[in-house]
Amino acid sequence: MKPQVFLRSVALVLAVCWGLSLGACGYKTAPVPPKEIVPETVKDLNCQLGKDGATLTWTYPQKTVKGKKLQRISKFKLYRAVVPTESYCKSCPIPFQSPIELDGGTLPDKGHRTGTYTEKQLRPGNLYFYKIRSNNGVLSESEDSNLLSFLWETPAAAPADLEGHSEGNGIQLRWSAVSKNQNGSALTQPVRYQIFRRTGTAEAVKLGEAISATSFRDSKVQKGQSYVYQVQAISVFEQGLVPGGMSKSVSVTPVDRDAPPKPEPPQVVVTDRGTKVFWNHVDDEDLFGYRIYRRVAGQGAAKLVGQVDLPFNMYIDRNPPKGTVYYAISSVDGENPPNESARTAEVRAEEEYE
Repeated sequence: MKPQVFLRSVALVLAVCWGLSLGACGYKTAPVPPKEIVPETVKDLNCQLGKDGATLTWTYPQKTVKGKKLQRISKFKLYRAVVPTESYCKSCPIPFQSPIELDGGTLPDKGHRTGTYTEKQLRPGNLYFYKIRSNNGVLSESEDSNLLSFLWETPAAAPADLEGHSEGNGIQLRWSAVSKNQNGSALTQPVRYQIFRRTGTAEAVKLGEAISATSFRDSKVQKGQSYVYQVQAISVFEQGLVPGGMSKSVSVTPVDRDAPPKPEPPQVVVTDRGTKVFWNHVDDEDLFGYRIYRRVAGQGAAKLVGQVDLPFNMYIDRNPPKGTVYYAISSVDGENPPNESARTAEVRAEEEYE
């Protein structure tokens, strides 16, 4: 056989085999179009900064761009850029490096799955930028996620001398101002303080925004409930905030120190069964009862002669002293020891007339 004829025969055989392989050797159904498995865009790329670095988190997409439920994500591509602060340009393109490939996984039947990535090699004086894409194969990659960026500098040291105590119906916290960074260098940037609070075994939560003061009053507390507090120093740079050290924790249980309102002055009448002292009730949810004070004309100070608890609002002094006698009352709550209101003005006992 001539060489040209042989080559044409081989080419024909290859062409036939290629056609057979497409038609009958690999697919029993039609191939899935790439767009049918392209995941939705990640929209919640976030990070938690700590003294040891940054932990990035995001939620696995659960649907395709066509709205169909996904069973799994094959992998993620994390894009990262590091820009020195002195060369940063807002209008310049971000110089992302080649992506870091991260394993995906199966999606749960219920709920969400969270992806994480820890960045430990952070260098002071740099801005860090991140975006992520989810991937389910060739031509099946999502669009860019939201852009995440933060500044990294040497963190501030932890606040010291944190103390807390019950004050009124709240908890008052105080701590010492931070003046150094964690490496011992002098702190040259402004610093703010973020307060964290937790109860029981729950995770700590932020209380409002970071503040410049070195004291904080927590008025949203319940008496008898223990609260654990920590304060974190945050350095303020032109390009952003850098979280620093966390103080030691302090536990405080608020105690009610507010007394019920003062009652209105009582009415006092002398009867053949004793001197009756009666008054209008105080409207207060913490009210427990009333204390009755008596003073004989010429004496310097009134003396406590009795207490009545709710629901009563009358007291009978069965053995009043002779002479002109004055009475006053106060209200008390159920704390131990009780919180007592100021006393009313003294009222003189009057004879009862028929």
